[in-house]
Amino acid sequence: MSYSVPIRIGVRAHDFGCLPAGDLAAKIASNNMVCAQLALGKAIAGLTVKPGMLNPGLACEIGDAFHKHGVQISVLGCYVNPIHPDPAIRKSLLGLFKEHLRYARDFGNGLVALETGSVNADYSPHPENHSEAAFQRSLASLAELAAEAEQFGVIVGIEAVASHVVSTPQKMRRMLDAVASNNLQVVFDPVNLLSLENHLEQERVIGESLELFGDRIAVIHAKDFVVENGRFTSVSAGLGMLRHDLVMNFAVDQKPGISILLEDTNEQSAQLSRQFLLRVAEKMK
Repeated sequence: MSYSVPIRIGVRAHDFGCLPAGDLAAKIASNNMVCAQLALGKAIAGLTVKPGMLNPGLACEIGDAFHKHGVQISVLGCYVNPIHPDPAIRKSLLGLFKEHLRYARDFGNGLVALETGSVNADYSPHPENHSEAAFQRSLASLAELAAEAEQFGVIVGIEAVASHVVSTPQKMRRMLDAVASNNLQVVFDPVNLLSLENHLEQERVIGESLELFGDRIAVIHAKDFVVENGRFTSVSAGLGMLRHDLVMNFAVDQKPGISILLEDTNEQSAQLSRQFLLRVAEKMK
C-alpha cells in the first residue's frame, strides 16, 4: 500500500482558539490540518466540562462539526492527574476521564489521552514522582481506566514526561506490561522525555523509546526544544535541536498514516512546522 502523504499532520485544537465547534474545525481545516487533539474545556466556546455533563447528543454535534470540515478528532484530551493527592478529587477526575471514554465513539474518536501523574495536585514536578510508591498509584489508576476502555472498545493513550511518574522509555515499557491491556497505548512526544540533563543523549532516548514501545505508539506529538542560558525550553517543530528524522523515519516506515499533532504553535508557526515535517517525511519515502 502506498500513501501520497506518509503522515497526517494536525494540531491541538485550542492552539487555534476557543470557538464554537464548527468555526474551530473550519479554521483548522483552512490551515491544511487534517486532524486534531480536542480538549473540550479549552477549545469549545461556552462549554464547561464537569462530571455528568457529557452525552451522546453533545458528542455527536461536536464530532459532526469536525467531520464536516474533514478534520479527524484523533485524540480527546482529558489531562487529569491520575495520582492526585486528594483521594476524593482523584476519584472524581478518574470518573470524568471514564465519561470521555464512554462517549469517545460519539465524537468519531477512539482514543482519550492523559499523562501519568504527579504527586503535586497541579502536575508540577515533585521528587517523589520517581518513587516506586508513585508508580504503583499511577499503575492502579491507569489499570482502572484501561478496564473501562475495554468495556467500550476504546483506547487510553498515556504520555510520558521526564518529570512525571512515567519518565523514561523503560518506565513506559514497564507500565504497559504491568497494566497488560491492549486498550492502553502511547501518545509519543520525544521532547517530553528529554531534559536539561539528558538532551545530549536524545538519539539514545528516542531509539530506546521506539525499540521498547514503538509497537504501542498510536499518536505522535511534534514539537522541538532549545537549550539556552542553562534552560531547556520547548518550541515549535523545526525551530530547535530535535532529531526529527529519527521520528519521521519510524512514522513513515512503521506507522503509515499516523496522526502527528503539533504542539507549542499558533496559526503562523503551525503552518511553518507542518511544512517542515512534510519535508522531513518526504525524504524518508
